Amino acid sequence: MRTFLLSLAFAATAPALALASDDSHSGHDMSSHDGMAGVHAEATVNSIGDGTANISHGPIAEIGWPAMTMDLPVLDGAEIDGVEAGDEVMMMLEKGDDGMYVIRALMPKE
Repeated sequence: MRTFLLSLAFAATAPALALASDDSHSGHDMSSHDGMAGVHAEATVNSIGDGTANISHGPIAEIGWPAMTMDLPVLDGAEIDGVEAGDEVMMMLEKGDDGMYVIRALMPKE
């Protein structure tokens, strides 16, 4: 009977202990993750091919870019399936190790 009561007591307190634990990640050093979230901007795809995309976009204040048309490298494995020339897209840029921006994803605007 004693084993049953101890098991019952443990089962009743386990959820409370789990809720009381601090699973917060606020204390983790995230300084090495600067810029990893990416920069998002609306754009028009002019062409895609050979690891680059020609894009026209408005000003991107986050990185200080004015409106322009430019060729951007497309990251290996980037999410660009189904995007074609002429499509209006949401573009996600990622800053590479060399400090240059590359296309991480092109998602058709809905």
